[in-house]
Order: sequence, then structure tokens, then C-alpha cells
Amino acid sequence: MSKILIVDDDRQITFFLEKLLSFEGHTATALNEGSKTLETARTFKPDLFILDLMMPEPNGFELCRILRADPEYSETPIVIITAMDDSDSKAIAFLAGANDFITKPFRPDELATTIKTLIH
Repeated sequence: MSKILIVDDDRQITFFLEKLLSFEGHTATALNEGSKTLETARTFKPDLFILDLMMPEPNGFELCRILRADPEYSETPIVIITAMDDSDSKAIAFLAGANDFITKPFRPDELATTIKTLIH
């Protein structure tokens, strides 16, 4: 199906997401450092990004802006999955270019539906 790049500094989350997405028929790869996102994306060619917000430099907001500024990924869907559930974080994420915002803990079917909606 689709190729999805997961960026989250929590190894348990990335492991879970890789397994979940694989079960859903996607090819997923995970990074635990945001600084390697562009380098990995250039070879992996993702159809969608999943980003956490609370990471060391760059954080998810910054990474979202970096991806949107890159012509190769300016239109690639970005889903934020984070424990930050305040309205300011949501607003900043959407202003940074996120397509959707899911709060941890999340339901796997919610993520599956979001991905299906964003990747036609």
C-alpha cells in the first residue's frame, strides 16, 4: 500500500506504530531522531509522515515546517501523534503544515481511517 515514515523519540511508540502499520498493509520505517528525517525521506520516499511533537531538536513543530519548506515534501501528508492535547499545540501544528492531529493514547482504527483519508 503506502510508505509511511514515523518520527518519534519514543522507541516503544515507533515499534508499535511500525507493527500496526505493517498489519494494515503499509510499509513503515521509523526514526527516533528528527534530525535524520530528510536524509531518510530522500531514500525511503514516504507517502505520509507521522510525527511526534515532543522530541529533541528539531521538535515536531519545527520538523513539520522543515518538511513543508522542502519542495519534495510540501504536499506530503503529515499526521501529528502526540500527548500534547491543548488547543495551542493543535493550532501551532496546523499552522506548521500538519494535515491531522491525533492525541495519545489513540485508537488504532482512528489512525487507520486518518491514513486512508489522507492517502487516496
